[in-house]
Amino acid sequence: MLTGKSILITGGTGSFGREFTHTALTRYPELHRLVIFSRDELKQYEMSQQFPESKYPQMRYFIGDVRDKERLYRALEGIDIVVHAAALKQVPAAEYNPFEAVKTNVVGAANVIDTCIDRNVQKVVALSTDKAAAPINLYGATKLCSDKMFISANNHKGARDLKFSVVRYGNVLGSRGSVIPFFLKKRSEGVIPITDPRMTRFNITLEQGVQLVLYALERMWGGELFVPKIPSYRITDLVEAIAPDCRREVVGIRPGEKLHEQMITDTDALNSLEFDRHFVILPSMRLWDVGQYMEAFNGNRCRPGFSYSSATNTEWLNVAQLRRLIREHVDADFTVGDELAGPEGAVAAAMKSLREDLQAVAAATR
Repeated sequence: MLTGKSILITGGTGSFGREFTHTALTRYPELHRLVIFSRDELKQYEMSQQFPESKYPQMRYFIGDVRDKERLYRALEGIDIVVHAAALKQVPAAEYNPFEAVKTNVVGAANVIDTCIDRNVQKVVALSTDKAAAPINLYGATKLCSDKMFISANNHKGARDLKFSVVRYGNVLGSRGSVIPFFLKKRSEGVIPITDPRMTRFNITLEQGVQLVLYALERMWGGELFVPKIPSYRITDLVEAIAPDCRREVVGIRPGEKLHEQMITDTDALNSLEFDRHFVILPSMRLWDVGQYMEAFNGNRCRPGFSYSSATNTEWLNVAQLRRLIREHVDADFTVGDELAGPEGAVAAAMKSLREDLQAVAAATR
């Protein structure tokens, strides 16, 4: 699919960009060109040590900001495919700096769309977030705007052979700013802060996120919003997986944070299709024959009243699965006390059993 193509990734030095680069260079050695477009020269330098042009002649590193339309226009010369991953993603930072989030996530998206049209790019996939579904924070609101803009771009591309689509998924396991590296760091202090013990989240690995984008690039008709079927986890199970011996301190929900995330609301479901491993939210304006699309990929309409929420999901990660995923995707040396071999492990297991017994006694005598 990507053989002989030229690809540009906005925000390419982020966690997704690095994983996409690794996958693309491994799977498509005859890729013509892979351009990393980002604004941080240090991160570009660090990434160029991992993927040097001497070893990977396809690589290019282009300093620029999606806010700068002229720079984007220059970077997109000869580009066939764009993966738009650049965004201001931190919820508290966006709440405190709303204009900056709008400039990057909304105005930047408009710049990407316009320059892709002007430069005759063939395919564009934009990355979204579960926070864009029924948003309550500014980050989610800006990404919802971005989603709508990329979908609508299919209406004003003119006669060009160009498709725009969006992929939306949940928390990326172990990415920068995610809760897992934070918990791994805090467990050495003996106390894990929890915003709310009822909280649930969707979970996806970086590898799965990249596979979803590649799938979208291969199958897209233009105008789809792809939503993968992925598991949920409870925040209390995540704490148990990482730091079972630590005290838990409930600190309250942060501004703009939800107890549970959604990727498809019940309103979205009226215009959504279900497939074996993913959903598609259809464009609000008719771009192609939906019946033919369903037949081509063996899909069905979502049932009335359906919603896709981390709280009502049918697939869940348990403590053991979370630990395995952390080892596979975050820290290969990760372990917890009750998994240690030898006397240390026996002591940890005995202490945990004693704590559970004391908790049960305390609960019975209340």
